[in-house]
Amino acid sequence: MLDSTFQMTAQTMYGLDDILVQELKDLGAKNIVKANRAVSFEGDLRMMYKANLCLRTALRVLVPITEFKVKDENDLYEKIQTIDWEKYLSIKETLAINCTLSTNLFTHSRYIEQKAKDAIVDKFREKYRRRPSVDILDPDLRIQLYIKDDICSVMLNSSGDPLYKRGYRGKTNLAPINEVLAAGLILLSGWDKKSDFIDPMCGSATLSIEAALIAANIPVGSFRTLFGFEKWSNFDADLWEEVFDEAMEKINTDDMPTILAGEISKNVARKAAGNIAEANLKKHITLRESAFQDLVPPERKEITEPKQEKRENTDSEKPWLKGKKANRGVIIINPPYGERMDKDEDIENFYAEIGDTLKQNWAGYTAWIITSNLEAAKKIGLSAKPKIKMYNGALECRFMRYELYEGSRKNDKREYYKKIKK
Repeated sequence: MLDSTFQMTAQTMYGLDDILVQELKDLGAKNIVKANRAVSFEGDLRMMYKANLCLRTALRVLVPITEFKVKDENDLYEKIQTIDWEKYLSIKETLAINCTLSTNLFTHSRYIEQKAKDAIVDKFREKYRRRPSVDILDPDLRIQLYIKDDICSVMLNSSGDPLYKRGYRGKTNLAPINEVLAAGLILLSGWDKKSDFIDPMCGSATLSIEAALIAANIPVGSFRTLFGFEKWSNFDADLWEEVFDEAMEKINTDDMPTILAGEISKNVARKAAGNIAEANLKKHITLRESAFQDLVPPERKEITEPKQEKRENTDSEKPWLKGKKANRGVIIINPPYGERMDKDEDIENFYAEIGDTLKQNWAGYTAWIITSNLEAAKKIGLSAKPKIKMYNGALECRFMRYELYEGSRKNDKREYYKKIKK
């Protein structure tokens, strides 16, 4: 069905391309090329299995099988029929087709999906007088079409259900954060997996769970019951078991960092507790039913940093960045954006309270906040740098970093300049 080494494409979310590139490098993928919300790479079946099991910021792993120019729907039908579908599908199996359009040639993806499906099943019917069936929910083979301008790419979806469907989150709330986005935010934050991780408005506890999975090196796909490739004719059960076992052997829950989740709603906190238990992380995540203003920071603990070679005149040697720099841990907040708040609730005052709480209670931490409400974010009253453009669902957001220094940063600067003038 596939050559020993073949090309694959891992799709991701806006802003996570570089993180996904690094993940693929760490897995040992070859010829990695970044594209728009996708990264192409080369590997064998083992790599395909590893990518689906281990990639935290991939939505799905696709295997391209052909690409061609297309003029209209009839041209598409004819060229889809030229593909040797018997290499991938039998008349006893089921299929589903998904199409993404970035072209002026077609306006309705559902119509193109139907046209492509007709081309495939008609080809089988002409030869065998029987045809594969369509199963949108649980097909044996998922086919992905991507039409950009006049180029149609035909790919096989090796993941099946999107990879953000980890399998641990049975209970959610309104607008829960996507698991892939949650993992991406944590990796973007630069959290060292040793210092504290604080998720003070945890909702379904997705950020806390993803942080624990990262810290313990637990494969995010280990909770899933099925991947798309397990239904393929070339599925190698022995190889898959070997890949799975190797990944599970790398799990290390010794010396886990403090991961603290807070949730003001008793009902929501109950759902978060259920998800934490489903992920088998009750020992590693502390859940508090508490408003952010009342959440108590964990006891301070020393983090041993590796010795670094001394360099002259670098920012890392400035005391307000080295000695006073936030190092107790990372706080990631996904607050309400204002769309669902009651009319009598003041979103700007809510964000002002977030800023006051950070300044008063969380000195020594680095705080990151993702929000689409940039006007309300101004009320936080802290300087944010950087402000990374992201999307939470359809909402354009900014992921903003705030260093919560201990002591006065201005005084630290004065002392530094006094020293270098001597």
